[in-house]
Amino acid sequence: MTVPSNSAAQASIDHSGSSEQSPVERSRALRDTLGQFATGVTVVTTLDASGKPVGMTVNSFNSVSLDPALILWSIDRGSLGYAAFTQCERFVVHVLKGDQQHVSNLFAGRGADKFGQVKWHAGPGNVPQLDDCAALFHCRRAQNIDGGDHTILLGEVLEFSASGGEPLIFHRGRYRALAGE
Repeated sequence: MTVPSNSAAQASIDHSGSSEQSPVERSRALRDTLGQFATGVTVVTTLDASGKPVGMTVNSFNSVSLDPALILWSIDRGSLGYAAFTQCERFVVHVLKGDQQHVSNLFAGRGADKFGQVKWHAGPGNVPQLDDCAALFHCRRAQNIDGGDHTILLGEVLEFSASGGEPLIFHRGRYRALAGE
């Protein structure tokens, strides 16, 4: 890792990756470099095999196709909800609003009664639907795709809605606000 000079104009760190780094150093540098890409923040929900609500914060959400309507997101193979999401029939992607950082933090954590701390209701297929999000995508899990240490879930969009509002943004390991117009 290279640290730039103390110039006030240089407020970032160069996170270059090279084959000379240890695997841990290279992984950290890659993660930091990927963090340069600002993303929206979502929570994805489903039901596990016993019908219990499961949810997690995800920023790997992306559109794939308009016709047919497809989206994708990825899940770490070591995630607590891995089995529920990779085996479910349906899931819901909730695009969070700028004032929902607490929801993102709640669903990013382990343990805790996540659904006991937010307003939600059973949506189509009884999949948990969080209230008051910027947008919702009700999906049928169409395919699981091997993606190294993650699995990519391809979802067919069955229903969707948008209520608008400023989005919650994540960049360089922190929540951010959109710059004024």
